[in-house]
Amino acid sequence: MALQVPTMAELMAKGETPDILFWVGCSGSFDDRAKKITKAIVKILNHCNVKFAVLGAEESCTGDPAKRAGNEFTFQMQAMMNIQVLNGYEVKRIVTGCPHCFNTLKNEYPELGGTYEVIHHTQLIQDLINTGKLQLEGGSTYKGKKITFHDPCYLGRANDVYEAPRSLIEKLDAELVEMKRCKTNGLCCGAGGAQMFKEAEKGNKEINVERTEEAVETSAEIIATGCPFCNTMMTDGVKTVEKETSVKVLDIAELIANAAEL
Repeated sequence: MALQVPTMAELMAKGETPDILFWVGCSGSFDDRAKKITKAIVKILNHCNVKFAVLGAEESCTGDPAKRAGNEFTFQMQAMMNIQVLNGYEVKRIVTGCPHCFNTLKNEYPELGGTYEVIHHTQLIQDLINTGKLQLEGGSTYKGKKITFHDPCYLGRANDVYEAPRSLIEKLDAELVEMKRCKTNGLCCGAGGAQMFKEAEKGNKEINVERTEEAVETSAEIIATGCPFCNTMMTDGVKTVEKETSVKVLDIAELIANAAEL
């Protein structure tokens, strides 16, 4: 079935308002691996008849990498442009698959005039299951499989969202195995703070390799992520430790979409 992804402009032209705006983010729009996560989220939204829209070409980077790299001016320029567009459409609720966008939109846009209810895709999916809109019964795709969850920094420690992704893994009838550093004591994958876009500095080990080794130690068959940056870093880590045949890296949305056979 073809994915239905309306833009805000299209809906507004018809005089309709979506219940939620799906903020895709740069990774989800341009990175080939992250596009699969975007598609999984859209499949879930379509399947549950959630009335949503995207900004499409009107969406610009939230400014997170610029701000983290120390360029406050660029951040404010990008943020103000986005806020103008969002407020123009009178957006109230936003869902995003990227914790960097989530954190920036939720915590840093209000002081610039952009106040919205912002939720992470794992929270939305949890809500869809809790309200009975999404059924996973009979989806035995991951039954009994060992899955470990890598906490994204901007989802976990920065915003205290630990429960939603884990509850979804448990809904898969899978065995959730925790790494020795998890939740409030989680270890960064190494991509935050705009580190994703620069070469590694001198040292004896890359941080994503350290994190992947911790994940592999749990004997998990799947490393679940909730962030496209983490997904890239953990995927690279799995290749580095030569475990790509036995360990898969998948976003929570992909796990749920697969289990629901969407």
